[in-house]
Amino acid sequence: MMPFGTIPPAIALMEQTETVRSLLSLIEQMQRFIGQLQSQIEQLHPLNEQQQETILQQQERIKVLQAEVARIKKLPKKPKIRPSTLPKDDDVDVDDNDEREAPGKDGEETSGKPGKSRTRKKNLIIHNTEVIKPDNPPKGSRRLGYEDYTVQDLLIQPYNTRYRLARYLTPDGKRLIGVLPEALQGKHFGATLESYILYQHHHQRVTQPLIRQQLTEWGIDISSGKISDILTEDKEPFHTEKDELLPAGINNSSYLHVDDTGSRHDGKNGYCTHIGNETFAWFSSTLSKSRINFLELLRGPVLDYTINPATIKYMCSQNLPQASLEAIMQSEARLFEDEEAWKRRLEELNITNKRHIRIATEGALLGTLIAYGYPPDLVIISDDAGQFKVLLHALCWVHADRVFKRIVPLNDRHAKELEWVHAQIWEIYADLKRYKRKQNPELKRAIEAHFDELCRTRTSFATLNQALKRLAKNKKELLLVLKRPDIPLHNNLSERDIRAYVIKRKISGSTRSENGRRCRDTFTSLIKTCQKQKINFWDYLGDRLKQEHLVPYLPDLLSCQVCLVPGA
Repeated sequence: MMPFGTIPPAIALMEQTETVRSLLSLIEQMQRFIGQLQSQIEQLHPLNEQQQETILQQQERIKVLQAEVARIKKLPKKPKIRPSTLPKDDDVDVDDNDEREAPGKDGEETSGKPGKSRTRKKNLIIHNTEVIKPDNPPKGSRRLGYEDYTVQDLLIQPYNTRYRLARYLTPDGKRLIGVLPEALQGKHFGATLESYILYQHHHQRVTQPLIRQQLTEWGIDISSGKISDILTEDKEPFHTEKDELLPAGINNSSYLHVDDTGSRHDGKNGYCTHIGNETFAWFSSTLSKSRINFLELLRGPVLDYTINPATIKYMCSQNLPQASLEAIMQSEARLFEDEEAWKRRLEELNITNKRHIRIATEGALLGTLIAYGYPPDLVIISDDAGQFKVLLHALCWVHADRVFKRIVPLNDRHAKELEWVHAQIWEIYADLKRYKRKQNPELKRAIEAHFDELCRTRTSFATLNQALKRLAKNKKELLLVLKRPDIPLHNNLSERDIRAYVIKRKISGSTRSENGRRCRDTFTSLIKTCQKQKINFWDYLGDRLKQEHLVPYLPDLLSCQVCLVPGA
């Protein structure tokens, strides 16, 4: 008899056999499952390869479409950079002042092909002259003169001056002490160093940390805070000269180029507006780009709001409601000293609608400009931004054509029609250039007829038709040159001028202090105006900081010039 709790061997064997069978069955199921997975993976391999092939085909298609878009928009092709033609290190170099080959070793002439002659002439100031004689010339040799070889170099070193102010005691007990020159009183850095810091930061766009690093390596003991003070503090004479540029330029110009760009200040989005022409450039940063803001910039430091015929004419053109218009016309007060007085008057006249307030304010600002002598026939040339549509407004033909360049045709027929429209636009542009050179009544009528015919054209491309309708609406501004041949046909000048501000913004970022923003506007204006007036900006800075007054006052230069017909 077996003890209690003991499993008979036969039963234990049967249980083990069942367990093995279960495991074998599970293994078979797993093998079948793995086989199914392998079969599915094998079926996915062709699909994966097909997808890879499709991706490669799409990538090639994208490249073709990008090339097609570039062709349609007439984008510039990738430049072909040719190999450098500069001489290698072992090549013979030619002196700027000598058209012959440079002398070889020991003064002997080198053989070979002579270098290219330099037609560029330089009027260099020679600060030092050294005479070099041949070593041990034979006895009886006769000197034939000199062969000049000029080497340009730069002398950079600190130049510190200690002023010892002598002190005296007079017989009557008073103390006397020497007095510093007026330009140095309260300053520990000379005018040349201040000029260099201003020149590097505003003209060469070097950041303040790099300026300090450079000056420190040169042996100048100066702090970051002092560099910031030199760049932003005590610049009222420069600000005054810049502020006077605008009224002087407007009063002596027949047209103005205008444009704006983004300008962040103190963590807020803002805008910088450019106003100028061939004789001057003026920049101002504000937090708005509205028409009211533009008129306030033109108004300058004046705060008046004026009601006069120009005000009423503008309000009528902007469809101000008749009730509001009559209330303003019947107002006894015609001049308001500031914004608060003007707003109170509008409230008294029950003009509370935002649109009506805006139109009335724009008209009052325009009336102030006319009252202070701004020419009513002054032409404002812009890129069709709405805030600039005041006085006589002209549009840029280059910007007008950009509307058509942005259109992407859907088929070959659309591409041909778009190409034809482009050709017609530039034919009209060429005729306008001819008309500017010689005013011919027959050519004027032909240009107007050609423009009308182009705008009436209807193509199979709906987007192109809409662009032609927009072109027709801008006929007055685009063909203003037929009445005013003195104005340019494009606004490229403003875009070139404002590019300097954009580059400075990208390098130095936004401004934080009001002085920093004001100085950026001021020195950008002065730099561009000096370039237009052919004035060396380095000489200008030194003259103003040393108070020598040898460089003419820029607004006075504008008063002597009238902007006439430029090259189109």
